[in-house]
Amino acid sequence: MTVLITGASSGIGLEFAKIFAREGNDLVLVARRGDRLEALKTEIESTTQRSVQLLIEDLSKEGAAQRIVSALSGKQIDVLVNNAGSGDAGLFIESSLEKTQAMMQLNMIALTELTRLLLPSMVKCGKGGILNLASIAAFVPGPTMSVYFASKAFVLSFSEAISKELEGTGVSVTVLCPGATSTEFDMAAGSDWGETYRKHLPTGKEVAQFGYEALIRGKQIAIYGWKNCLMIFLVRLLPRNVVTNFVRTLL
Repeated sequence: MTVLITGASSGIGLEFAKIFAREGNDLVLVARRGDRLEALKTEIESTTQRSVQLLIEDLSKEGAAQRIVSALSGKQIDVLVNNAGSGDAGLFIESSLEKTQAMMQLNMIALTELTRLLLPSMVKCGKGGILNLASIAAFVPGPTMSVYFASKAFVLSFSEAISKELEGTGVSVTVLCPGATSTEFDMAAGSDWGETYRKHLPTGKEVAQFGYEALIRGKQIAIYGWKNCLMIFLVRLLPRNVVTNFVRTLL
């Protein structure tokens, strides 16, 4: 099988690439940072003998999904991992509109477009899988990270909906919802958690392995960690205003 992974140059995406290659799949890796992708390609091809195609593309730019599909030149993609995403910390009224628009393009529009462009061939073949990276943020409002949390709510809702639509086609949809993870995400979002806190977080490798296993099992919603599962259960029982106030104290 051939697996296309976005945001593969670091963090969870990089670990997904290693896992899928180790399990015998060829890869198409997409990210902005070509030097990191080249290093990963060299590592994977030397250790697994799997084929790795690199596509240097910024998914926060309009038309990126179509450019990626065009570059595939008809290659069949059996599994799509929509991993790429970004966040932005701070009050919405003080945020950069340009950065917000880029985040929405990356987290929602590119993910939707890639899914729409690659899904028909999976359905035609009667097999395939889509793994979308959301977050436990998808279940709650996020004061000071309002657009990021809202974008992950979109990913969750979208994934659940098309999973139902695809029943009986042989194509599964899994939405992975981790909590805070020890990656570069917090620093890129402008909210450095610090090394002391990061040491207590799950690694990108652990979250990616969990997501991979959920995809293989055909699980629809995969929430990483029992504490996160418990929290999501509890917030569903509480008034929304209470939940929003609680999240505000955490962020």
